[in-house]
Amino acid sequence: MTLTVRSATERLVEHVGAVVVGKREVTEQLLGALLVEGHVLLDDVPGVGKTTLARSVARSLDLSFRRIQCTPDLVPSDITGVSIYDQRAGAFEYRPGPLAANVVLVDEINRATPRAQSALLEAMQERQVTVDETTHPLPDPFLVIATQNPVELEGTFPLPEAQLDRFLFLLNLGYPDADDEDTILRIHGPANLGADTLAPILSPAEIKALRDEIRAVRVGDAVRRYAVEIVRGTRRVDGVDLGASPRAALALYRAAQAHAAIRGRAYVLPDDVKAQAVAVLRHRLFLNADAQMRGRTTSAIIAEVLARTPVPAEDVAANAG
Repeated sequence: MTLTVRSATERLVEHVGAVVVGKREVTEQLLGALLVEGHVLLDDVPGVGKTTLARSVARSLDLSFRRIQCTPDLVPSDITGVSIYDQRAGAFEYRPGPLAANVVLVDEINRATPRAQSALLEAMQERQVTVDETTHPLPDPFLVIATQNPVELEGTFPLPEAQLDRFLFLLNLGYPDADDEDTILRIHGPANLGADTLAPILSPAEIKALRDEIRAVRVGDAVRRYAVEIVRGTRRVDGVDLGASPRAALALYRAAQAHAAIRGRAYVLPDDVKAQAVAVLRHRLFLNADAQMRGRTTSAIIAEVLARTPVPAEDVAANAG
């Protein structure tokens, strides 16, 4: 049986579900981000499983994995690596840092200083690092999963706009419902089952084939224009100082392709664009002081834009053809 994005997603959700309970949608998004060469920021309060989920997904892939624990004393070379002089060879030798891995978990990213955070910019956008004027390519695929706590402000450094724009998705895990929380106690109460108990289930060759499948997902003219109108609509809303950029439009396009493939379709529907709009766009909008004082949120503004943007009556047959 040929592995498809849909079947691979089901396999991964079931596999990760043995450790992380009730996080199907976020697990799907993490795989989708990997397959469209994006990065993910998990933004939520402590204790809801951000790090465990990231580690569980990473351990389920037969790829190299490293973790960076961010602290205020972290310096760029701790992330990118350093050049060390080899007396025997009479030359400098590059020692890669933790970024030289396929999947990198950057835990509590807002605890790192802006100088250390900026070291991630080149890696996330260009998929390379520069040390001592020498550029070193990063492995392919390359996925950064960062976590941050939005309620703790002491000793933290908010991510600048340029850094936020490098993340394909901003995701919230939220608190589990009563049944899921009971399942967590039933599973983890007697034994502490961590991410390290999971074995890889997707190989590099399979991941490459899945990426090719998503690239082949068709986007009709009307659906593509719909995505453009949503992004442009975020720039015309009262209270928004900075709307979504063309990079955001491209991110929404690719995220919609991933959503369609995960749902088992080879073509994108308007519903795929709508399903991904909040996760792709909310961290790319910046509100003015008046809107913030009135308690408006970027998620609510995106919902307003979606509500007033006409949905194209796209013929499924045209998409499929």
